Amino acid sequence: MLKTLMLAAALGLAGTAAMAQTVTQPSTTTPTTRPAPTAPATTTPSATPAATTPAVQLIDINSATEAELRVLPGIGEARAKAIIAGRPYRGKDELVRKNILTQGVYDGIQARIIARQR
Repeated sequence: MLKTLMLAAALGLAGTAAMAQTVTQPSTTTPTTRPAPTAPATTTPSATPAATTPAVQLIDINSATEAELRVLPGIGEARAKAIIAGRPYRGKDELVRKNILTQGVYDGIQARIIARQR
């Protein structure tokens, strides 16, 4: 009986070794790529999104003073007075439609102005 147990154990180990040798290994010519580990996202309470902190304060063309309008590129005394005289505006694009500004001047300031409604 002891011989039978030893023979079964030997065959079991031999079978395991044989199976381990028959496992196919990946080809060395095929590169395996692993995704780079990603760092966990961290948030700091003092960080604010760039979209919520405007770099330049918008100028309301419906309420700005002449001096505030003259800060804009391409807006001098005459154009500032024309903007004030043409109020109120439903939208900032009315500056071009009403021929108060040329398209080129408007294109240069459109990101810095707004026409708020009261």
